[in-house]
Amino acid sequence: MTQWWPWQPDVRPSSFAVIGIGRFGGAVCEELLNAGAEVLAIDSNQRAFEELRQVCPGFEARVVDCTDEEALRASGAMDVDTVVVAIKEPLEVSITATLIVKEGRDSQVRQVIARATSTLHERMLQRVGADRVVFPSRMQGSRLGRELVRPNLLERLRLDDSNGIEEITVPPAFVGQSLRDLNLRRNYQVTVLAAGPANRLTFNPPASTVLGQGELLVVMGSYKALEALPSA
Repeated sequence: MTQWWPWQPDVRPSSFAVIGIGRFGGAVCEELLNAGAEVLAIDSNQRAFEELRQVCPGFEARVVDCTDEEALRASGAMDVDTVVVAIKEPLEVSITATLIVKEGRDSQVRQVIARATSTLHERMLQRVGADRVVFPSRMQGSRLGRELVRPNLLERLRLDDSNGIEEITVPPAFVGQSLRDLNLRRNYQVTVLAAGPANRLTFNPPASTVLGQGELLVVMGSYKALEALPSA
């Protein structure tokens, strides 16, 4: 049975709502939930939650008409920090939901990320206030979920089921420190492959390399170790 969220009407710093729990929206939810984020899943069909419930049984859900402003407000979708509108079609539902959560009365949503199916759809979503528009063919739901909980993550390369390589923006906690001081192999169990400005990365950088704000860091390690790196 779906658990219902005793939602509080205040914006929580890491609170998310995902509207449209299909393959893409479900992948976003799963990644957020696995990272321990607070997620409200919304769809107009109760059946949409069944597959997600098999892997994340404790998630919070609402069955809502996403074109109804009062229903979305009552669900709590307008009280979170970030909303992902993952609806594929009909286009008018996707566009209306985006407009409501972004511009609706008393909305406290700071960021709306909407899924588009065409260039025209993208332009329409931008017109009604979407802060960011993504195409599933360019960005899978799981990757978007990782980006939301780890905003400094730029790209991840999967090596096997346990290990990968990540390119991240240097976290604030690392800025101004040398690789020798950070000793990422000992302290975070990751290996530094490259570091520096995006247009001139230094591969196999020396320990004396000092990391600067806005620079990139390419590291390799287990997924568990990579997730433990500080966020932006």
